[in-house]
Amino acid sequence: MTSPVTDPTAPPTAMRTFFHILGNTAVANVTTSYLWWALTFWAYLETRSVLVTGLIGGAYMLFISFSSIFFGTVVDHHRKLAVMRLSSLLTLVAFAVAGAMFLLLPERMLLALNGPWFWLFAVVILAGAVVEHMRNIALSTTVTILVPDERRANANGLVGTVQGVAFIVTSVLSGLSIGLLGMGWTLAIALALTAATLVHLLTVRFPEDRVAAAPAANARAAIDLRGSIAVIRAAHGLFALIIFATFNNLIGGVYMALMDPYGLEMFSVEMWGLVFAFASTGFIVGGAAIARFGLGSNPMRTMLLAVAAMGFLGAVFTIREWAALYVVGIFLYLCLVPACEAAEQTVIQRVVPLERQGRVFGFAMAFETAAAPITAFLIAPIAELWIIPYARSDAGSEALRPLLGVGETRGIALVFLIAGVIMLFAALLALRTPVYRSLSRTYREAAPSVVDGEEPDVPQPAQPTIRAAAVGETTPSATDRP
Repeated sequence: MTSPVTDPTAPPTAMRTFFHILGNTAVANVTTSYLWWALTFWAYLETRSVLVTGLIGGAYMLFISFSSIFFGTVVDHHRKLAVMRLSSLLTLVAFAVAGAMFLLLPERMLLALNGPWFWLFAVVILAGAVVEHMRNIALSTTVTILVPDERRANANGLVGTVQGVAFIVTSVLSGLSIGLLGMGWTLAIALALTAATLVHLLTVRFPEDRVAAAPAANARAAIDLRGSIAVIRAAHGLFALIIFATFNNLIGGVYMALMDPYGLEMFSVEMWGLVFAFASTGFIVGGAAIARFGLGSNPMRTMLLAVAAMGFLGAVFTIREWAALYVVGIFLYLCLVPACEAAEQTVIQRVVPLERQGRVFGFAMAFETAAAPITAFLIAPIAELWIIPYARSDAGSEALRPLLGVGETRGIALVFLIAGVIMLFAALLALRTPVYRSLSRTYREAAPSVVDGEEPDVPQPAQPTIRAAAVGETTPSATDRP
């Protein structure tokens, strides 16, 4: 299969623009994830508190959830390049404030968990990382503009490959940076990289860029929840897809809260960064496979089978306290993540009209990311206060020995086992539901028609467009300006 990179139907200028935007977003993602992970490593090593890492991870996802619908509205009502530049500028300001706090406050005061400064410091860094997600929504709509429909699954796989590279670079840099340089130099590096991405964006030209939706008619349209829900309901089964992804993230919050503490108990911070970098090559392998082969004729089926396999891996990759088992399990797990993400993006890019895609992607992100912090906030204190102490007690260790073996991390392993089994059975059950068949049919029926042997650049599904018009929004022409 021809990849989107070499697709002869895609104009060369459009693909060059896509590469520039994709590369710039990759560096931005690396930078924000680098600083966020560094904050998590630094906080855990200084406090040895699973509760702190769980709260940091949960707050990050909660921030994304609260802001995503607004971000999606901004993307629809403005040019994509302008949104990306704004995102980089706001991230730069937030990281600069965090850097000033680190320089001006004594480290013992900054690390006092019973005081306000640590939590304010964490919130400022997380705010800078969260606003960067506005450009990820813009990137998804950019794929719709620049890449033909039949190649979008491949393009989304290419995005997954780049994210995998970012995963590897992030884990290596964060672990080594905190272990060898400390938090101060880590902040300085993040500031420099963020400034570099902003400068590069100022040189990018995007001739195909346009405002997809008409300007907001009133203040309430700044967060257009009602219109987005109408479009989602018009595409039969799309809401069920978002609900399932939300449930999947609910289980994923367990891994978000406990994976780093598990790894840091087995490895030093420097070694954990390197080990996770190696395991994260699975993200590249999975994304590259999708970029090369696509997702098949039914992305929904591909996604649910991938989730079932992820549940099985999540249940068994800590069933014994073996470093090799943990690393191989993470590798295989991450091989499957790009398939899930690309499948959802590919479905939305086909069944939702362009003028609503930003808000639908934002709505989906809001729901899906809201689930993980709920689990993280719940599981971190439960694990630290009850499950881990029980597993380390004589009675608990003896009770868990036949199933999970022995070791200091058997409490976390028990949580992973339960979460994985739930994920596995949920995916298998979803394959049997009527809404799965309904969305699969909607996806097939929304395929663009071929006119004179050529595919339209941006297909406009009739049903969602009718529903969008029903809530009072018109579709501007490609020459409209903000």
